[in-house]
Amino acid sequence: MENRCGWVNKDPLYINYHDMEWGVPVYDDQKLFELLILEGAQTGLSWYTVLKKRENYRAALDGFNVDKIVDYPIEKIDELMQNEGLIRNRKKLESIIINAKAFKEIQKEYGSFSEYLWGYVNGNPVINCWENLSEVPANTALSDQISKDLKKRGFKFVGTTIIYAYLQATGVVNDHVKSCICSKCK
Repeated sequence: MENRCGWVNKDPLYINYHDMEWGVPVYDDQKLFELLILEGAQTGLSWYTVLKKRENYRAALDGFNVDKIVDYPIEKIDELMQNEGLIRNRKKLESIIINAKAFKEIQKEYGSFSEYLWGYVNGNPVINCWENLSEVPANTALSDQISKDLKKRGFKFVGTTIIYAYLQATGVVNDHVKSCICSKCK
């Protein structure tokens, strides 16, 4: 049996996410936006809950097309609130449009959100070599710094713990434990 990080359950959806996405560097702005929105939706919930709803979010949000989302009218929130396939929290849903606008501003300033995000680590993923899951932090100085800057730029649902999870999801940080088949510490 292959060893994986201890947070993975036996659902093939979760195993595939762990093996093929988590900790893998993402440079595509649309995918970076998608993960930012989904991490914000996770607040107070499990990632597994959000992952099971990801396809519903993609369908409801035009495939996470930031150029379309910035132009959503406020009535779109009422429509999303009726969608049982989403996490129906008004503040989280409102943050999607707010964050899309702030995301576009970063794209204008840096050329891409990817340039902005990866600039924090000089384009090189942070590879951690944890012995076990209990060593993996909930936040770091890096997530503190990025969270603070995103909040200053008007983003919502970007606290330091959310941002650390985002850094893990986007591969800016690789926190696969040493015994995991996806570890880069071998």
